[in-house]
Amino acid sequence: MAKRIENTTPKQDGYRMPAEFEEQEQIWMLWPERPDNWRNGAKPAQTIFTEVAKAILQFEPVTVCVSPAQFQNCRAHLPAEIKVVEMTSNDSWIRDCGPTFVINDKGGIRGCDWTFNAWGGLVDGLYFPWDQDDLVAQKVCEIEGIDSYRTEGFVLEGGSFHVDGEGTIITTEMCLLSEGRNPHMTKEEIEGMLDEYLNCQKVIWIKDGIDPNETNGHVDDVAQYVRPGEVACIWTEDEENPFYREAQEAYKTLSEAVDAKGRKIKVHKLCLTRNPVLLHGADAIDMVEGTLPREDGEISIASYMNFLVVNGGVIVPQYGDENDALALQQIQEMYPDRKVVGVRTEEVAFGGGNIHCITQQQPKVK
Repeated sequence: MAKRIENTTPKQDGYRMPAEFEEQEQIWMLWPERPDNWRNGAKPAQTIFTEVAKAILQFEPVTVCVSPAQFQNCRAHLPAEIKVVEMTSNDSWIRDCGPTFVINDKGGIRGCDWTFNAWGGLVDGLYFPWDQDDLVAQKVCEIEGIDSYRTEGFVLEGGSFHVDGEGTIITTEMCLLSEGRNPHMTKEEIEGMLDEYLNCQKVIWIKDGIDPNETNGHVDDVAQYVRPGEVACIWTEDEENPFYREAQEAYKTLSEAVDAKGRKIKVHKLCLTRNPVLLHGADAIDMVEGTLPREDGEISIASYMNFLVVNGGVIVPQYGDENDALALQQIQEMYPDRKVVGVRTEEVAFGGGNIHCITQQQPKVK
């Protein structure tokens, strides 16, 4: 029986969030269908979600959650080895609305169920309502029979932080200090919540992310832990690149940072696309009140950093850009013991995220 844990925190109970590069049990995904976010009734996105799921399946199990209306279609698209479960949601960003799993060294696993408000609620959220998304974490924990901690009134998304599993977290001020998240809390109070729920003693604050208008700058487009003491960071020397300033500043911050164990961090550079990835076909996205309208020619946030680390592999976005091969090569050098697999994902970028945003890892318990 899965239950809500009241009056304690993961840290108090001896749980920590493991790093993404630690061993995993499975990957969770949510099937896309929202016609006011995805082009052409989400059919192109469904094709790409299927390709991402198949790529992950080479390395570990995948569970895909889907609405009752789309169950048959989803089941027909996906390989039989992928588990499909019925679950209502408002959209398909399980990194952000799903649970953040925490483990202990005694074989225990629990979930952190953050309050979700569609990246900013009524201040600058991307859609309304978000009530079903806010239930996804609890539903996943129920399916797995995992107890969970609910942070009622504390808003956080899984894509807004990375941990090294050894006490250090990386996040952005742009996101966590945004007006639509937790305006009633100071930076120190937010750090305190991260410490209690992820069991981290040190927060490295990067100033800005690269998508101020969507997630308010999630860190998973900017940096990722490669192993303890080593971080990948977006990089470009092209001053014309729309993300030049953010990349340079993030690299400087990380290069000067010290982690919870007192280590100076080694920073690996990961290229950005040579050319911006621009939205096209916006007229095939439904116009609905309460949802951010989209226009052709908008810059889509297409970062190679939005990759997913899995058991023995790394699943990396590709955009048909001339830097695609370079990105794969750089990531392979960072992760020499893992197989790097690229998947063309412009369609996911058009919807506002990428491979890391549409997946959530469930760690294996020791």
